[in-house]
Amino acid sequence: MKFVLLHSPLLGPLTWQGVAQSLADRGLAAEAPAWTPLTEVDGDFYASLAKAMARTVEARGDDPVVLVAHSGAGALAPAMTQALSIPVVGTILVDAILPHPGLSWLDTAPPALREDLTLGSQGGELPSWDAWWPPGALERLVPEPEVRAALLAELGPLPLAYFEERAPPGELSGPGGYLQLSGAYEDQAEAARRMGWRARRLQLNHLSPLTAPREVAGMVQALGREIAQDAHG
Repeated sequence: MKFVLLHSPLLGPLTWQGVAQSLADRGLAAEAPAWTPLTEVDGDFYASLAKAMARTVEARGDDPVVLVAHSGAGALAPAMTQALSIPVVGTILVDAILPHPGLSWLDTAPPALREDLTLGSQGGELPSWDAWWPPGALERLVPEPEVRAALLAELGPLPLAYFEERAPPGELSGPGGYLQLSGAYEDQAEAARRMGWRARRLQLNHLSPLTAPREVAGMVQALGREIAQDAHG
């Protein structure tokens, strides 16, 4: 079994690289591949992203996988499940939005954020993700200047069309787990509990896969073990 760590499509793969290394240090198979940049996708975002990512994952082996999706990658998890030809043991969402088939990202966003983003779009583009935060917020989440600079180097303007596209029909495969890292995702974690998913909480922050990889890896490992047990009865 292999952990496939899916970063938010608004960020870069650096988000998960420390967790992947920590899992590998524990003797577990893990990888943190990169989505195709949104600016390089010409429409049909969910299917295009999932198909390209599935090719990347399948090229690295055919072991069954646990998908681990952070933040905005939660919405892409069903499309990934459908695109993969190898077995998906289950899915862990980490401070992530839940799948929302039939709705766009903007449909699910808080009204104030939706208004700010649409008003701030220029030429069909939204500013990079770091510009969405109030002054000083990113520095508090990622206090190490070098780490923050590496995070920012992976960011860029984002196509508004991605946020307007409705997610296609589709479901997750196998048992689910939810790891909540911040208070902002309390509603999603509670919804996961109501669906019968295994849910855990770490008192960290939204970018803790980057800043506290060992702690996050430990919980991902534990949830993965439980999900694998559930999947095999």
